[in-house]
Amino acid sequence: MHTGASLAATLMALLSFTFTALLLAALEPVRANMPEARIESPQAQSPAVDSGDSSQLSVEQRRVQGSTRPGDAPGDAAVLFDGGGTSAWHQEGMPITWRVEDDVLVVEGGDSIQTVERFGDCQIHLEWATPAEVVGENQGRGIPGVILMERYEIQLLDSFENRTHTEGQAAAVYGQLPPAANVYQEPGAWQSCDIVFEAPRFDGEELTSPARITVFHNGVLVHHAVRLLGATENGNGATYAAHAPELPLVLQGHGDPTRFRNIWLRRL
Repeated sequence: MHTGASLAATLMALLSFTFTALLLAALEPVRANMPEARIESPQAQSPAVDSGDSSQLSVEQRRVQGSTRPGDAPGDAAVLFDGGGTSAWHQEGMPITWRVEDDVLVVEGGDSIQTVERFGDCQIHLEWATPAEVVGENQGRGIPGVILMERYEIQLLDSFENRTHTEGQAAAVYGQLPPAANVYQEPGAWQSCDIVFEAPRFDGEELTSPARITVFHNGVLVHHAVRLLGATENGNGATYAAHAPELPLVLQGHGDPTRFRNIWLRRL
């Protein structure tokens, strides 16, 4: 036997169903006359682009022949030393005194060398080995360096079990920023250094953008787009002074018979 409440609920359900059916029936003629809705993917809506017509391409990319082995120079690199001659370098306008021995460039004397060409923003790769026979300690032990634009130095000191100040060890931005890790292999072993450098910008004498540098030492990232405080100085007080947008790359000697090989640079 149904109660009054259940009869009311049943009646409301029937009325709701009937109303819905009548509403759908009333709308059917309207729906029949409406155009069919179509949903197109963004690709279908975009105009077709003929890949052979460069006038329709938004970005024209430069083709670069990449290297097939890590460390090899890509096709657009300026090869600064590959075991052959030393014509890419000079010492105060004269041929360099460093010697080539078994396809390796060996430091001879205390004078640094610099490139004939000048560079600004660049990517650099070089490999070096400090003497296998350890002589000296701290900053007096196997102490070459690579200096960008004649003023921004990455230290290449023999840092294998060699106590020294952190901003003076291998891969440090000398006098400013220590590397994130000491990755130096034993003395005599070949090391690698890869650098991405963004030169500072000046408006007249005013600095508008500081130099930035990224460094990989033996494949390990030790600096990532860090800002340089200024030109390399012994001690504190690194500052910027306006200079040309392109300047030579310098390799320091300091008298130790450090060896270099596979040096190349790409302009960016």
